[in-house]
Amino acid sequence: MESIWAWIFLSFGFVSFFGFFFAAIVSKLLPPFDNWVLSAIQSDGYYCLLVPLTLPVLMFAIYLHWLSMKLFKHA
Repeated sequence: MESIWAWIFLSFGFVSFFGFFFAAIVSKLLPPFDNWVLSAIQSDGYYCLLVPLTLPVLMFAIYLHWLSMKLFKHA
């Protein structure tokens, strides 16, 4: 049963990653689409900025995690 959940989570992770990768990078390199959904993804600027703006927050969260582990270890 655990193996099924592992494959479900892995599949969801792969689909999410490749969907974001297409929306953020690949769609900008392709010619304009006739489909209105794909055209909206291609002209959207939100996902292109999502990762670069998330990196400083991630670095701050990693620092806080490291700091809390040091304080817990030496308390």
